Amino acid sequence: MKNYKIAFVGLGSIATRHLKNIHVYLASQGDSCSVDLYRSSLDRPLSEDLQPLVNNSFLYADEIPANRKYDVVFVTNPTSMHYKTVIRFAEHTDAFFIEKPVFDSTKVDEHIFKIIKDKISYVACPLRYNAVLQYVKDHVDLSKVYSARAISSSYLPDWRPGQDYRNTYSAHKELGGGVAIDLIHEWDYLTWLFETPDTCYTIQTKISDLEINSEDVALYIAKTDKRLIELHLDYYGRDSIRVLQLFMPDDTIECDILHGTVHYLKSRKEIKLDSERNAFQMKEIEHFFEIINHKIENDSTPEHAYRVLKIAKGEF
Repeated sequence: MKNYKIAFVGLGSIATRHLKNIHVYLASQGDSCSVDLYRSSLDRPLSEDLQPLVNNSFLYADEIPANRKYDVVFVTNPTSMHYKTVIRFAEHTDAFFIEKPVFDSTKVDEHIFKIIKDKISYVACPLRYNAVLQYVKDHVDLSKVYSARAISSSYLPDWRPGQDYRNTYSAHKELGGGVAIDLIHEWDYLTWLFETPDTCYTIQTKISDLEINSEDVALYIAKTDKRLIELHLDYYGRDSIRVLQLFMPDDTIECDILHGTVHYLKSRKEIKLDSERNAFQMKEIEHFFEIINHKIENDSTPEHAYRVLKIAKGEF
């Protein structure tokens, strides 16, 4: 039995999900963990369901206690703070789990990759573990796809129930918000399924009446040696859509990520899969612990995530 020493930097909705899943997963393996939480403010008490999951809380602005050494640090604060957080905690951990996007800018000092080169640093890519995309990866001959079209459309005010969307980082470009990098998961899974594009054209702007200063729509047309890729991302779709269409010589496949269906439009074959969100979020946690325990290779490095960030921002 192992007791993992874990730090969380930030505790928003996704960090809360990770925290709960870690406790469940480690318990299933006969292991446990002690958790230090670093927060921007200690004024708000933890909810009753989280209090038993956290051992100590510290103010992020204070110095990290000198005796703290962690098996893993979860970087789950606003994107604009990721770079400085990794630098601060580099001497205190052997591994990082960094929420995507890895950074908010492509203009960071790339010396950071040398600082963490001897550590296991994993960047979140949860959609890779979605059952629909797993099916595509395992059962579709992707070499035959000559065109792919993806869309992720949802209504930002509905993202975080109980929070005013205007006060979230997504609404503020200076905090790392904006649909291009907030929904960077699409570019992650597209490069995972296919390859990095050679050419990419993008339009990114604010067009709706949402009260934000970040872009609410990003459109892309990209080309690789073998195929074309189209991608639409927005914050203003009133009914959520997350779909991938694959155009092939013999059929067109429509993959509905939210509803867990794969539909072959010509042959009329339809496959129903588990689309429950926490199922694939849990799979990622399991995958990550296999990486830090050296059972499998790290397949989502900061270097790859940085390349994906450049594509998303139209700067590669």
